[in-house]
Amino acid sequence: MWESNILIEGMHCAACALTLEDALLSVPGVLKAEVSAGSHRARVLWSAEAVLPSAWMHAVQTAGYRAVPANDAFARERRKNEARKALWRLLVAGLCMMQVMMYAYPAYVAEPGDLTAEMEQLLRWASWVLTLPVVLFSCGPFFSSALRDVVHRRISMDFPVALGMLITFAVSTAGTFDPLGIFGREVYFDSLTMFVFFLLTGRWLELRLRDRTAGALEVLMNRLPDSVDRRLGDGSFERVAVRRLVGGDVMRILPGETFPADGVVLQGETTVDEALLTGESRPVARGVGAAVIAGSHNLSSVVQVRVERLGDQTRFAQIVALMESASTTKPPIARLADRIAKPFLLAVLLAAGLACAFWWGRGPGHALMVAVAVLVVTCPCALSLATPAAMLAAAGTLARRGVLVRRLEAFEALAAIDTVVFDKTGTLTRDAMALGDVHTRPGVEPGQALAMAAALARHSLHPVSRALVLAAGEAATSVQWQADSVRELAGAGVSGRVCADGTDAVPIDLRLGSADFCGAEMARPESLQTCLSDAQGWLATFEFHEDLRSDAMATVSALQGAGIEVHLLSGDSQAAAARVAGQVGIAAFKGACSPQDKLDFLRQAQQTGRKVAVVGDGLNDGPVLAGAHVSFAFGQAVPLAQAQADFVVLGEQLGAVAQALRLARRTLRIVRQNLWWAAGYNAVCVPLAMVGWMPAWLAGLGMGMSSLLVVLNALRLSDTAKPGQPAQLLHGFKGNI
Repeated sequence: MWESNILIEGMHCAACALTLEDALLSVPGVLKAEVSAGSHRARVLWSAEAVLPSAWMHAVQTAGYRAVPANDAFARERRKNEARKALWRLLVAGLCMMQVMMYAYPAYVAEPGDLTAEMEQLLRWASWVLTLPVVLFSCGPFFSSALRDVVHRRISMDFPVALGMLITFAVSTAGTFDPLGIFGREVYFDSLTMFVFFLLTGRWLELRLRDRTAGALEVLMNRLPDSVDRRLGDGSFERVAVRRLVGGDVMRILPGETFPADGVVLQGETTVDEALLTGESRPVARGVGAAVIAGSHNLSSVVQVRVERLGDQTRFAQIVALMESASTTKPPIARLADRIAKPFLLAVLLAAGLACAFWWGRGPGHALMVAVAVLVVTCPCALSLATPAAMLAAAGTLARRGVLVRRLEAFEALAAIDTVVFDKTGTLTRDAMALGDVHTRPGVEPGQALAMAAALARHSLHPVSRALVLAAGEAATSVQWQADSVRELAGAGVSGRVCADGTDAVPIDLRLGSADFCGAEMARPESLQTCLSDAQGWLATFEFHEDLRSDAMATVSALQGAGIEVHLLSGDSQAAAARVAGQVGIAAFKGACSPQDKLDFLRQAQQTGRKVAVVGDGLNDGPVLAGAHVSFAFGQAVPLAQAQADFVVLGEQLGAVAQALRLARRTLRIVRQNLWWAAGYNAVCVPLAMVGWMPAWLAGLGMGMSSLLVVLNALRLSDTAKPGQPAQLLHGFKGNI
């Protein structure tokens, strides 16, 4: 099975999305197809044994659209050209509309006898000539889309609009060429040019706003540079294409350039902007030995980096894949709107026909213009945009804060949750440990014992060893110790000889590890300890505690203040779970949980009607993440845990969970506002159009402004203030329940 993400050109509405899905699914070998009307992207799942990509891409072309790769290098240029053409069509329509209104104005204000028949006819001919550029150029997208629908025997939202434009122009042209005929009473060039101008204004603004929301993915995908300086064997550098890099190459990154691959700094010190990839808003320092990630920006100095991971193996590629998946998923509310779109359009055509028949006795021209008003005012663009516009805007906001949304439908589930279950290690606590108390035998300073232990610990990758090295670095003792002949016994500890650096002192044989390995007794059996011993016996004991995330307590407090039950389930001992639960303020906790125990707890809670969100990190969280109503995984989690999660938190802030919940509730509220507005707008305007109280130009204005209002309302989600402090977290919940 293969999964492909493509960009669809030429689609405008939910009916187009349904048509494309049907076309793709009709190809043998295509197992699943999802097309998003909001982002104009499609996700296709296909079997390589049954179909070639060219076959299902040809099906898209046959349906009248164009499919291009989602990461096509020329996509941005095509988007610019599309926006430029849309602006030209808008300007032509606006200029001609002003001139036509100038020629139509005398007919509105003239008293009987003020205008001669020759003068009135001259004004009509001038209006007809000025309307031609609008019909032949500005209306081009509407007519081409409608023609495509006729050829393929289907209907989209452009069809009734194009039909209304064609009827208006035909009726007005007939009145111009035959003033004494049945359509000679009045011409409607002013109404035609006005509602074309209003429709194009709304579509152009919608295009700009869509680029601002869904276009963020394209910017991210094209973030990597095309070429980079690679070091040669003689130490010089040559400029090569990024695709020619291999693991182990050394590249030189200049200030202002983007890192094209994950790697390790070999030379130089700089600051790096990782905001888009980790959610860290401030530049971070990166020196020799530090890791850098593809897609981040080098800000200050030249550095040389050894390539560790390329292409799909990079963190950047994983982020892009997650965002691609999110941009093509459809929430249930959006699917409902899509299903309604086609029947609604058929009902629009029927309503327009009935209105025309009803008013035909008053005058054919008036009857046709009433039908045109019905065709234009009822176009359900706002209905199809109501859900995806809001959810894409919310997903973009979370992405800027370091939270990736894998499935847009998760917003709906997240807004309804009333229970949050946290894992302990790697979730409420960091992966690393922190040094606590240090106990030493008489005559040995704690700083000296720590420095000696760190000399051995530098030769081990154990989490306790890393914590000792970090604590020794922060202590910055005056005497530095070096170790040699170091050996590590898995599960026990390390041994070796240490000596004070720069002295002729006799080396000391030391052991660092468990109490049994060092021949010592545990000071407090319930705590996590490691011991240091020499030839004389016990030398020191180092106590460790798990390092809580800085905002863990504030996040738990904010959730509880919002009336949400918070639980802690941990695979560690009951004592360890109790200790962390007490520190963050969680009353309901359970330790020594297996993956099955966690899953059983989840199912029991769901059976009692609870809506549960799970926040986890690690392989054993995979089943419970998959079974929850909605789930979060932190960015350091193993791939399986991320694959089961609805949201992936890239940074270190646990408060991202509270932010996502707050934003989800606001998103659902805005979605409902949009849907109610779209439904209310049609409920009010359709009767007005059918009784003839809404002219065509006003119908065009209403349709364009309706769609624009829905998108602008959705964009309010992009301006949500970032709740970083505990009080703000709690206030945000209280204001959105």
